[in-house]
Amino acid sequence: MNAIISASELASDLAGQNRPVLLDIRWQLSTAKAAGEPPFDGRAAYAAGHIPGAVFVDLDRELASPPGAGGRHPLPDVAEFGAAMRRAGVSARVPVVVYDGGQGWAAARAWWLLRWTGHPDVRVLDGGLPAWDGPLETSAATPAEGDFEPAPGAVGLLDADGAAALARSGVLLDARAGERYRGEVEPIDRVGGHIPGARSAPTNDNVAADGRFLPAEDLHARFKALGASDGTEVGVYCGSGVSGAHEVLALAVAGIPAALYVGSWSEWSSDPSRPVAVGPDPQ
Repeated sequence: MNAIISASELASDLAGQNRPVLLDIRWQLSTAKAAGEPPFDGRAAYAAGHIPGAVFVDLDRELASPPGAGGRHPLPDVAEFGAAMRRAGVSARVPVVVYDGGQGWAAARAWWLLRWTGHPDVRVLDGGLPAWDGPLETSAATPAEGDFEPAPGAVGLLDADGAAALARSGVLLDARAGERYRGEVEPIDRVGGHIPGARSAPTNDNVAADGRFLPAEDLHARFKALGASDGTEVGVYCGSGVSGAHEVLALAVAGIPAALYVGSWSEWSSDPSRPVAVGPDPQ
């Protein structure tokens, strides 16, 4: 099954009999803001205009647990996640399409969580809302309660020890910007650098200038050059399990299964006993 859907395909599906559930996951990473600039408000963006029928889902509150020892975006409580998805109208036998403001990270987090908990038919709108050229609405959708019951474990999940082991036995990709991988800057976490043995694979290199994914064959070639050939076990991490989910999605588009280390660098680097590598080489 395709992991992404184009805007034209979505418009066709919305006009058909098997209309998908639409989830709006607009979110932005909270970093240092210009003086006086308010933080991004995804719910306000949703209220200003969204694809007709879409339901807003809050990444920080519904797709993650509160920050803590498990990182900035730990896995959500499974029961609470299931309840949030049912409130949004998600059912086991109804397709789901998720989108965000165009970066794709937040939508991929929702895609990964639904896939990990067993939903069989989830796709991300390629290019997000900017790719949509249909009408928008401002009234909040009120879907009927869904019946989705999460069953975790359908796709790969890594913890810190599993990520460390995979960096030696397979391929562990670091989806953050190259300068963070190399340890040259670290705007968010305790220390810069990367998990020893991990290979730098910035998420932004998986998409074109318009935010849409590169063709599958180009992505496959990219990941093969990074060591992710057929039969190789592959894992991904990022800062807190959001952009890493986007890289897992890119790997899926390329036909390569991969596990996600959800705690990612925000969890790894919070423990001073864990080793840190710096520079351009995996080490």
